[in-house]
Amino acid sequence: MNGILIIAHAPLASALRQCVLHVFPDSADAVSALDVQPNAPPEESLAQARILMRQLNQPNTLVVTDVFGATPCNVAQKLVDGVQSKLIAGVNLPMLLRTVSYRHESLDALITRAMIGATQGVIQVAVTAPQNQARRTTHDQDHRDHQQ
Repeated sequence: MNGILIIAHAPLASALRQCVLHVFPDSADAVSALDVQPNAPPEESLAQARILMRQLNQPNTLVVTDVFGATPCNVAQKLVDGVQSKLIAGVNLPMLLRTVSYRHESLDALITRAMIGATQGVIQVAVTAPQNQARRTTHDQDHRDHQQ
């Protein structure tokens, strides 16, 4: 089983964790979050991340962070060892849901699942007109032509 540690700008990490627990309430012990506070020294955030990683008490941990190159990612890069813990930047909710679903797989397989979940979760959604109604192409100002 793998642990999942979310490190992101406050309050994103905690919010993403809460969303995950809404869907997978039984995964509370496997998913942890660190909200990196504005103006917090990186050393302090790194110390907190190390504590959370130990508390997960899993043989392997996938660390996910919000923005590559930002403070949370820089902290996470110092945390992971590349063997028992690995890092992905650009976290989104579909990635996390996929990750939690497959957290029993190997760490390398989990990374593949996470990346697929992240990219397949970004979809342009077509907006269609309600059934049997034509879509207006202009914003006419004729007040007699409104539907109730």
